[in-house]
Amino acid sequence: PPPPPPAFSVKNVLLCFLFLILFLAVPVQSQTPVPTTPPQLTNPTAMAPCGLPASYAQFTSASTVTRFNMTADCMFNSWSVPASSVFLTFTSGTFTIDGNGYSIVGPSNGSAIYVENAGTVLNLNNVVIRQAGSQNSEVILVRDEARLNGSNVVFRDNTGDHILHVRVNSQASLENVWFLNNRNPENNVNHGSALTLVAGFAGGPTVTITNAIFQGNTGAPNVVVQNDTFGTLAFNGCLTFSGNLQADGTTAANNYTGPNITDSNTGACPAAGFSYWLALTPAPATESQRRPKKAEKIPTAAPTSTPRPQIAATHVALQAATGATFRTAFGLDSGVHFRQLDGAGIGIQSIIDAGYLEAFDVYGYVEQGVEVCFPQIGRVVFLDARAMPRSIVALASTVVNGQTCVSINSPGSLVLLPN
Repeated sequence: PPPPPPAFSVKNVLLCFLFLILFLAVPVQSQTPVPTTPPQLTNPTAMAPCGLPASYAQFTSASTVTRFNMTADCMFNSWSVPASSVFLTFTSGTFTIDGNGYSIVGPSNGSAIYVENAGTVLNLNNVVIRQAGSQNSEVILVRDEARLNGSNVVFRDNTGDHILHVRVNSQASLENVWFLNNRNPENNVNHGSALTLVAGFAGGPTVTITNAIFQGNTGAPNVVVQNDTFGTLAFNGCLTFSGNLQADGTTAANNYTGPNITDSNTGACPAAGFSYWLALTPAPATESQRRPKKAEKIPTAAPTSTPRPQIAATHVALQAATGATFRTAFGLDSGVHFRQLDGAGIGIQSIIDAGYLEAFDVYGYVEQGVEVCFPQIGRVVFLDARAMPRSIVALASTVVNGQTCVSINSPGSLVLLPN
């Protein structure tokens, strides 16, 4: 007869259990842990209060959201994995971001926007891109036959090997664009401190820029680089390069370099926030402007200023009440505020004694550029809110249809005085 089965024992069970534990404790060398990436929302519906997605998001032609209306600055923190830190990615379809003068801020260790693949289009309107990027990042990347359209866009205080990078047969068309105080930390001769076009094939990346200011960009030998023999870059309208420096912080950077650049600009752009509704050349002088004026002494500020009352008024009500007109680079709902001042609000006795005709306080997002037209002809002084007591500056003005118009790009009070 066959031998009986081995006797069941607690000792055998414990040995088997111990062997199993030891086996599982040995790591499997072929399994590599996958790093954690930032949370990704594909075609998200949840939006932050500012009007953009609350975190990293990727959009395609299947997305139900195709237009974004910003109602405040959108601020995004650094991601934990820099290699994946792109805030918004668009891979197919057509999308529009209406910034309304507000800012996309960050992420500070990665890219703000990627636009990828043939047929993908992103329209940026009236928006500021700031404080985004890192040493090896592109703040905005357009690649693989995608297209970027931008109108009234400001790139400021960003850091990156590329601030705007257009490559591989992609296209960009930018109008009224400002590259301000951006930095290239790698000091790369092939990468501009503001704009780079690279790596195209037959046809190459194509960029058209109409009206642009490149100011205070640092870290690279060139502000703009077009280093592809197939690509093209065209400058149209007005163009300003000012205060751009190489990595040493003292040597002026070259404006641009590349084999296929067309520069047909019409001269320097007005610095006051791109007020492009104004003519770029002075209007013909009116009869009142042609008359010689006697030298007039600008009033000096009193040693102490009078407290300025809050006289609230929306721009709509103020225009109706006074006949003045107001314009801003990014629209009157972009964060600029106006209020009418009386003598106590002006707070400087010498100006009050000069017989002021009208006075307005301008505050909020004035840096974008503001035009105020008084309904009478006179001369205008500006009370600069950045000084205490307020300094008094005589402003150049133009007369248009019986109105005296001035432009400013910092907060303060505008006072119309008799000629």
